[in-house]
Amino acid sequence: MNYEASIDGALKRLHDEGRYRTFIDIERSRGHFPHATWTRPDGTERPVVVWCGNDYLGMGQNPVVLDAMHDAIDRTGAGSGGTRNISGTTIHHKRLEAELADLHRKEAALLFTSAYIANDATLSTLPKIFPGLIIYSDALNHASMIEGVRRNGGAKRIFRHNDLAHLRELLEADDPALPKLIAFESVYSMDGDFGEIEGICDLAEEFGALTYIDEVHAVGMYGPRGGGVTERDGLIGRIDIVNGTLAKAYGVMGGYIAASAKMCDAVRSYAPGFIFTTSLPPAVAAGAAASVAWLKEHPELRARHQTQASILKLRLKGMGLPLIDHGSHIVPVHVGNPVHCKMMSDMLLEDHGIYVQPINFPTVPRGTERLRFTPSPVHGPREMDALVAAMDTLWAHCALNRADMSA
Repeated sequence: MNYEASIDGALKRLHDEGRYRTFIDIERSRGHFPHATWTRPDGTERPVVVWCGNDYLGMGQNPVVLDAMHDAIDRTGAGSGGTRNISGTTIHHKRLEAELADLHRKEAALLFTSAYIANDATLSTLPKIFPGLIIYSDALNHASMIEGVRRNGGAKRIFRHNDLAHLRELLEADDPALPKLIAFESVYSMDGDFGEIEGICDLAEEFGALTYIDEVHAVGMYGPRGGGVTERDGLIGRIDIVNGTLAKAYGVMGGYIAASAKMCDAVRSYAPGFIFTTSLPPAVAAGAAASVAWLKEHPELRARHQTQASILKLRLKGMGLPLIDHGSHIVPVHVGNPVHCKMMSDMLLEDHGIYVQPINFPTVPRGTERLRFTPSPVHGPREMDALVAAMDTLWAHCALNRADMSA
C-alpha cells in the first residue's frame, strides 16, 4: 500500500475541484475590530477588514469580557486542571451554567468545550437515556447534529428541510409508544433561513415528542435578552433542550445545552463527550459568563447589528447581486462555482483588503458555492462602501450573472 500516493491523490482531488481550503493568518487588533492584519505566506503584512467572522457583535473585544478573563487568570491561572469530574469544575464554570440556564429560562445548563461537542455528545447519548428513541432530524441540520444522530445507534428519520408535512408523515408511520425527539435549528447558517419552530412544536405535542433546537447562530442575537429566536417568538417554554454556543455572538469559546435539571444531570452522567473531556479554562468560562450577562442588558447592540445587516443586504440587492435573503443577519451571495468563489475570495483579500472565506462543498451542496458575509455593529459606512465597491468590480471581472441567479 502506497500511503503517500493516497494522501497526494486525496489532496489533488480537492485542488482539481477548486475546493482546497487554505488558512489565512489573521491577527485581530484589540479595540479596532473588524480591522486586522493579514500575514501573507511570504511574511509580508497587509491590513484587512474581516467580513466573515462569527464574532457577530464584536464581544471578543468588549472590555467587560476581557477584564473578566484577566481577573480569572490572575486568580486561578491558565488551565482547569482536569475534567469536570476531576478538579475541572470551578466557580467560573458554575456561574456560567447559571447564567445560561437563566438566559433560556431553564432549570439547568451543561457546559461543553464547543457547541459541536455539545450537539454530538447529547444527541449520541439520548438513546441511552430513552431506549428505543427515534430522532427526527431536519435535512439541513449542522454536521455536529448529523454526527450525533448517526453515532447514537438508534433509529433516525430525516425530514425535508422545514417540511412539516413530511415530518408529520414520518411521525405517523412510527409506533406511537416509542420515545421520539425532533432535532432542528432556529437559524440555518448557510442560507440564513429560520426553522419552522412553532409548527415543529405543535407536531411534537401532538405526537408526544421531545424538542431539541440548535440556537448557535441566534443566541445573543435575537430576543429581548439574547435568548435566541425561541425567546424572540415566545416559544422557549415549548423547547425541551436548547443547544447554544459561546464562540459566536458571545465572542469567547464553548458550547452548552440548557434543559431541565434532570435532563442535564442524565446527559452529564452518560455522555462520554462530557465525562472524558478536560473542561474549559476558568478564564474562558469567566469571560463567557461576563459576555452572556452583559448582553442580557444591552439589546441596543442587537438592534444595531440587525440594522447593519439590513443595510448591507439592501445595497447588494441594489447592485443586482444574487443575494440569498431569508430575513436573518446572515448575508450569503450565491456564486455557484467553487473556482470562481475561491478566485473572488482571493482577489478581495489581496486587491481590496477584504477578508471573506469561500463556502464550498461539503459545507454547502455543489453548485451553491457562495461568499458569506457577516456584518457587525462595528462595520461602519467606510467599511461597507469599500465592500460594495469591491464586489461590484469583481462581479464584473469574473463575468458572473447579476440577475438569473437571484434567490
